[in-house]
Amino acid sequence: KKGMNMRIAALVIGATLLINPAAFGQSQAQTQTNADGTVRVQLPVLTVTAQKELEDAQVAPVGVTVVPKALIDDANIRSVSEAGDYAPNVFFNEFSARKLSNARFRGVGSSPANPGVTTYIDGVPQLHANSSSLELTDVDQIEFVRGPQSALFGRNTLGGLINITSSRPSLRGWHGAVSGPFGNFGTADVRGSISGPVVADKLAVGFSMGHASRDGFTVNDISGNSLDSRSAFFSKSQLLWTPASNWEARAIVTTERARDGDYALNDLDALRSTPFHAARDFEGHTNRDIVAPTFSVRHTGSSIELSATTGIVSWETDDATDLDYSPYPLARRTNNEQNLQFTQEVRVASAKDRRVPLTDTVTLKWQAGASVFRQAYDQEAVNTYSPFVLSQFINFPVSQLTPQAELDDRGFGLYAETTFGFGTKFDASVALRSDFEHKEASLLTAYTPAIASSTIVTAEEDFNDVSPQFTASYYVSSDHTLYATAARGFKAGGFNAASPTGSEAYDEEHSWNYEGGLKTLWFDRRMAMNATVFHLRWNEMQVNLPNPFVPGQFYIANAAGATSTGLELEMNARIAPGCDIFAGVGYTNATFGDDSLSGGMPVAGNRLSNTPNYTTDFGGQYTVALTSRVNLYGRADISIKGGLYYDDANTEQQEAYSLSNFRAGVRGRRVFAEAWLRNAFDTHYIPLAFAYPGLAPSGFVGENGAPRTFGVRAGVSF
Repeated sequence: KKGMNMRIAALVIGATLLINPAAFGQSQAQTQTNADGTVRVQLPVLTVTAQKELEDAQVAPVGVTVVPKALIDDANIRSVSEAGDYAPNVFFNEFSARKLSNARFRGVGSSPANPGVTTYIDGVPQLHANSSSLELTDVDQIEFVRGPQSALFGRNTLGGLINITSSRPSLRGWHGAVSGPFGNFGTADVRGSISGPVVADKLAVGFSMGHASRDGFTVNDISGNSLDSRSAFFSKSQLLWTPASNWEARAIVTTERARDGDYALNDLDALRSTPFHAARDFEGHTNRDIVAPTFSVRHTGSSIELSATTGIVSWETDDATDLDYSPYPLARRTNNEQNLQFTQEVRVASAKDRRVPLTDTVTLKWQAGASVFRQAYDQEAVNTYSPFVLSQFINFPVSQLTPQAELDDRGFGLYAETTFGFGTKFDASVALRSDFEHKEASLLTAYTPAIASSTIVTAEEDFNDVSPQFTASYYVSSDHTLYATAARGFKAGGFNAASPTGSEAYDEEHSWNYEGGLKTLWFDRRMAMNATVFHLRWNEMQVNLPNPFVPGQFYIANAAGATSTGLELEMNARIAPGCDIFAGVGYTNATFGDDSLSGGMPVAGNRLSNTPNYTTDFGGQYTVALTSRVNLYGRADISIKGGLYYDDANTEQQEAYSLSNFRAGVRGRRVFAEAWLRNAFDTHYIPLAFAYPGLAPSGFVGENGAPRTFGVRAGVSF
């Protein structure tokens, strides 16, 4: 079946490339006209803030994939993980519960409590990954920045970062849109937005909200109910004030209230033989509430730029699940987590387009900043066991309260970067950041009845780090850029909310990344082709391990070291007005080093878990004019993930699989309607599984990836 999917995908793209581009109508938004009246087709210029300042993505000396608003709308991207399918060497380790979405770049990742890839939402870092994957509404752009970014962004960007920016409210006129897809599995997803000026060119507001729901994909054979349903209400409110041409202030408040079903976990062998089925005596839930206000101010002077961003993120999750994932009443778990974070960053830099001349041929630009943060995290979990589960000699119910944890984390960082320009062809940059953190933990493990003594751990620790980065860029021409970089990355150490005795603390993780890239534009900016090679070597690598004594709990420990070597290729082309194609390939060889241990087990030479050895994506979109106001369009997206291992011991694996998505519709100036199809060939795959000895017959439990879904979507804008 996998081979058939690959052949069909290849035929789709092959047919696409053979179509006569002249058959498609012009789109004024996608074309320009030369002086002689001929049509000039170009790719749009995409700007990124991958280095904390706006710059052309084709010039930025970093491996970055941009998913702009046009693509978010055209492909109806609803989550960060869906956008990640367009970025090479990006993989999301994602549960059916929306709070557990862990990004992994080039093999780098870890625990939700201490991510290796940090998500920034409107300049605010999500210090805990439980708040990083939100329903997308009013999003202008998503950037996937690969490679260590610790020199400018600090802690927990060892693998890279995800940068999400919201659309700005309109200062010129009122605009709005409403759309709603409906499909199988009871899918209903209504989203709306409106923005406009309260005072023209001075004060604007923006509001967006939506409600998304669907039935579960997995059926509980005991009750006949679906397990992993989803339902969420979400909103974003904005206020934009520009009191002068060089001043701007902005406030954004994002909220989400999710009321989802249980985890879809089941024995790995059972998932392979009977996908989307489970047998539970108990059906739980996974709920999440988020409120996240953000405040920013920016001043652009003739020689200096100043900006400040303040962020507060408050979230709470509450979940209950059948911990043995079987039809027998053996174990259940309830879990409550609360987190409150505060972040503040102030940045000052030289004016973007005014470098400081040092000599006739040497110029300088610079930036510097400071940031502080505070995070308070609380967890209380209750594992309830039936008689004789913990021991054949215990014949009374046992409720094990583990853990009850309070973690407090605060710190600050200072960074600076200088870039020397030598003529118009060569830039050399040096960046340096110093970070300090203080962490405290109060951990309680108790048993009711008291079959064992309670344990209390109180601890605190300081962590310091200095992260340098060296970058060189050579501009072969205005359309061709070569770059090389060497960067040190780090991931913070800390304390586990729950772990085996003696594993409460873990150390920092460090790495050096060596990277070279070529970014090119061809045929008068009609085609962009980029290539990147990298070698990452890190030590004291943090691994996320299942607790062998408490099912369903994970903890962070340090392994000895690992390396990751690979390449990334990306192509985007506008071969005619209304006709775009794209392709991307990533290869990662990520393995543990000599004498490495994971959970006390030798893993030297093993592949890192949850890391596909390659990723591929390709497809295109085409628009043909039916009338001067009505266009017909079609779109195809195919992504392929290489094989991956579920655990560091390389015991079980998921083979390579491909997913194909299609949509087609008609669009006027104000309205559109389309039909969509996701996972068109109903590929069965299990992207997530972990060791579960004692309770799972195969020794592993996992979740199926989403099956084929289809439906229609329609919308209106003004």
